[in-house]
Amino acid sequence: MCGIAGIVDPKSREKKINAGTLKKMSDVITHRGPDSDGLWISQNYEAGFSFRRLAIIDLSESGNQPMSTRDGRFTIVFNGEVYNHSQIREELISKGYNYRSGTDTETILYGFAEWGEAILDKLLGMFAIAIWDDEKKELFLARDRIGIKPLYYYFQNGMLVFGSEIKSILQ
Repeated sequence: MCGIAGIVDPKSREKKINAGTLKKMSDVITHRGPDSDGLWISQNYEAGFSFRRLAIIDLSESGNQPMSTRDGRFTIVFNGEVYNHSQIREELISKGYNYRSGTDTETILYGFAEWGEAILDKLLGMFAIAIWDDEKKELFLARDRIGIKPLYYYFQNGMLVFGSEIKSILQ
């Protein structure tokens, strides 16, 4: 199942985005993923992600999230399953991408780095995705076309809070 949560606040220079808050957002949805959890905060405290993992495809630690590109530009949290990730993966490998895991998460991450939001046109599956672009200082949020994987959000005064469950947002 997995669970994602995060905060994006361009005015967060006061460090409102902190590990304690993100941990609370993750802990309240532990039932969505008991296998591991993870936190990530951007260097300038404008964005932060938390994650609960239910390991299905790649059971190793290399599949843990949040996951970032080698250069640190893109960071992702993802809940779901991409059924055709093997085909997309082959295409990305032919373009020179080197994988560290066998996950569909990494395929989405590299696909976004390669094609931007057009990666959605290639994905077949059920998903909720959050990707932070540290160069553009932009958040990309998406969910599958039918909405099988939940993605709730709250937006006020330039701050966006999101999660797989409303309980995370309330933290």
